[in-house]
Amino acid sequence: MKIKITFFTGLLFCQISFSQEKQKDTITSKEELSGVVVTAQFEPQSVKKSVYDVTVISRKDIDQQAANNLADLLNQYLNITITPSSGTGRSTVSMFGLNGEYFKILVDNIPLVSDTSLGNSVDLTQINLDDIEQIEIIEGSMGVTNGANAVTGILNIITKKSSRYKWEIDTTLQEETVGEEYAAFNKGRHIQSLKVAHTLNDNWFVSAGLNRNDFDGYLDNRKGKDYNNTDLQRGYTWLPKLQYIGNGMLSYRKNDFRVFYKFDYLNENIDYYNPVVIVTTNPPFGDIRYSEDKRYLTERIVNNLNFYGKLASQYIYNVSFSQQKQTRSTESFEYNLSLRQESKERKEKNQSTELLYSTGTLGNFFPGKSFDFQLGYEYVNNLGFAVVNGENQSFVPIEKRFENYDVFLSSEIKATKSFSIRPGVRYSFQNSFDNQYAASLGLFYLFDKGIEVRGSVGRGFRTPDFEELYSKIKFSGHQFYGNENLIPETSVSYDFSIKKMTSLKSGLMLSNNLSASYLNVKDKIDMAFVGFETGTTDPIYQYINISGYQMWNAAVTNQLNYKNLTFNLGASLVGISQEIQNGESVSDDKFLCALQINSNVTYNLAKYNTLFAVYYKFNGKRQQFQQVTEGGENVFKLSELDPYSFLEGSVRTSFFKKKFDVTFGARNILDVTNIQQSIASGADAHTASNNILLGYGRSYYLKLTYNLNL
Repeated sequence: MKIKITFFTGLLFCQISFSQEKQKDTITSKEELSGVVVTAQFEPQSVKKSVYDVTVISRKDIDQQAANNLADLLNQYLNITITPSSGTGRSTVSMFGLNGEYFKILVDNIPLVSDTSLGNSVDLTQINLDDIEQIEIIEGSMGVTNGANAVTGILNIITKKSSRYKWEIDTTLQEETVGEEYAAFNKGRHIQSLKVAHTLNDNWFVSAGLNRNDFDGYLDNRKGKDYNNTDLQRGYTWLPKLQYIGNGMLSYRKNDFRVFYKFDYLNENIDYYNPVVIVTTNPPFGDIRYSEDKRYLTERIVNNLNFYGKLASQYIYNVSFSQQKQTRSTESFEYNLSLRQESKERKEKNQSTELLYSTGTLGNFFPGKSFDFQLGYEYVNNLGFAVVNGENQSFVPIEKRFENYDVFLSSEIKATKSFSIRPGVRYSFQNSFDNQYAASLGLFYLFDKGIEVRGSVGRGFRTPDFEELYSKIKFSGHQFYGNENLIPETSVSYDFSIKKMTSLKSGLMLSNNLSASYLNVKDKIDMAFVGFETGTTDPIYQYINISGYQMWNAAVTNQLNYKNLTFNLGASLVGISQEIQNGESVSDDKFLCALQINSNVTYNLAKYNTLFAVYYKFNGKRQQFQQVTEGGENVFKLSELDPYSFLEGSVRTSFFKKKFDVTFGARNILDVTNIQQSIASGADAHTASNNILLGYGRSYYLKLTYNLNL
């Protein structure tokens, strides 16, 4: 701990320190100093004037990393941890130690549907980046502007809605190794995409895109789909996954009126090949070998419609409507290993979320004045379906409808040219829980010499998800249950940042940012021991509102920009305190600290239209309390997760008048595959450890793009 704090303090007070590219809205050029953001603003405005501290990820950042989805992109950013799953193919995000249920993902300010909720626990690998203009991230409670479950922050994806060209046609081919495994058709990762955009006239714009992402799995020490021995080596360590993603956009703009319609479609197949090979005798023809395999299917359809304009030439309105549906199904089948044929297919729907959503605001009541306010509403009609584990190994379908109607008021007071105040409040009428409210107060002050100070306090809430309410699992004498009597969690957060931007006559530009935050979550939902089954010693566990959760964070992010060189360095120190009650056992609530460091260097060789980039992120040792059995009693012990680092590098070049782009590079250069989680347990206090998979090792990619702009 002393080493962590010493390093962090040294970095904090270093006279010349630098930040992660774009982290905390750092700068990469003079033009980007006036970059425009839209998230949580009354209307689009420059980053410098935003009351909130907004992190902007530009299109250039996305292209430089050859990122195809959000999981590829976000691994390098401070306070964000990506958790991949080799078994499900999913990658989810956590921030400040809280999982994706507390972090909200939006597309054009509309929450994106996921398996069980709206905007939360979204699989990052299912979000394609082809039609994205930029990504905006705000840390901290955003309950007033974005409603339930925006506890740790929000991520807003801004899609492209216009072009300065008559025609844009982009076609891309990307080939990538998976660890050391690659073959043209059946090993590695193969991505193809086509995007066409057309500016019909001064008012109309239309675009369409299609992306195919074929991940052929990672064998590691497994033997693949057609291996027929009975030594449990069949299948894959990381499951194969095939995605088709399509999108379309139609937008119209005239004077102060804008409208756009956007359509998105996702189709995903994940193949599970059972390591158990079943052998049946079939004399005189020999053995028949087959396996009982599964295919996990996901389909998502999104329709978004947005109107923006003025009423009576003054009042600005912004209204969105959305219809979304995501369905997950399982297709079970027998695979004959001799004939290599599938048979006895049967398909069952496991989960679905069907959503009707609308949100809108009306503002600009006092144009040109130092005070204004904005009225808003949000309506959510969410029909959820899931097959849950029932009693006696049964499966029970459950369908529930969740509705809420929210109204909110946000005002902006420009006390002086340099000082702004943003108070706001939201009230949420819930059909499944007690009504909830959120409130916030944001402050912004612009000092002389380019010093920006921001502060905010916010109250938010999180509603229980489908699993926490209705799950029922029983196996090996243990029972795990949801709880329909759960109440929403509430939270209070405090955020502060100070930024200094400096431009010297030599052309050197510096951006230094210091931020701090505190979060307190009450009535946190966790699984807890609640007793024994009647007449037995089988324990029963259930989701209940039992835990307290506190977090503090201090971060420093800085950047140096000189001519064609950009150098960034940042660090974040997070302390987490969580008190978990499990029967008579209670965990220690002391703060456990973890350090993150990130850095990158980019150099633009302008003469040859070539950009070099290196990205590094260090994730320090993490500690958390886990329950173990010692002397026949449940106790909490401190477990440790090993530190690890990610390193990436890329080179991007353009030629033939920038019609062709070539990007080649390497991910996970340090070849990280797993980390150890160790814990002292048992009567003799021996050390046990778990192996946590993080990746499939070092991989290389080559991306070719043809751009036809007319």
